[in-house]
Amino acid sequence: MPPYRRPRLRIEPPSNMWKDHIPAILCGTLFLLCAGQSAAEASTGEGKVRADAKSFRCITEMTHVRHFYVDNLLGDLDATLAVADSATGGTYPTGSVIQLVPGEAMVKRDKGFNPVTHDWEFFELDISKDGTQIRKRGFAEVVNRFGGNCFGCHIQARPQWDFVCESDHGCAPIPLTRAMSGALQRTDPRCKATTVSPEDAEALRQLNELLKPSGSNAKTN
Repeated sequence: MPPYRRPRLRIEPPSNMWKDHIPAILCGTLFLLCAGQSAAEASTGEGKVRADAKSFRCITEMTHVRHFYVDNLLGDLDATLAVADSATGGTYPTGSVIQLVPGEAMVKRDKGFNPVTHDWEFFELDISKDGTQIRKRGFAEVVNRFGGNCFGCHIQARPQWDFVCESDHGCAPIPLTRAMSGALQRTDPRCKATTVSPEDAEALRQLNELLKPSGSNAKTN
């Protein structure tokens, strides 16, 4: 009886159609892997950083750096500021909190907590005069009120900026202007009551227009 021979398989090169879809497939695979990994790692324990609703307060009571605010949940604010103020970037220390607007935050968890996001956890917050509630939290799966995936935006930052986006860090532009983010910061309902300036009122009006569903401004007969 002749020995068994494994049949030869002919490997065809991918068609142009598959070439066109490979980036999307890879992105989708990466998203699923990140989401699965983040869920598994989040269940292993909090570590040193304990982030809950009480971790987030009036944004203007944090430390102002250019157009955003920073804090450190472990009390190491100087180390956080050293990176935030650096002209060449660096790795933010554990416990760092960064907020551009009152309703969103990113927190640096313990080293190795989630390597895919460089240990950053993203938060979507509901805020009112009564305090803060966490609406969403996680790693690769968090989508903000503008419909943007936090991880998808921040991963575009060049490596030296440790996932932190600014206008020259490599991230895609966002629809929120400096005037809008500043107005949101100054009108945080958790802060002591302040008078809304005409400039802030106009910026908030423009933001409300931006957030309206597509087609809501169309004229009707």
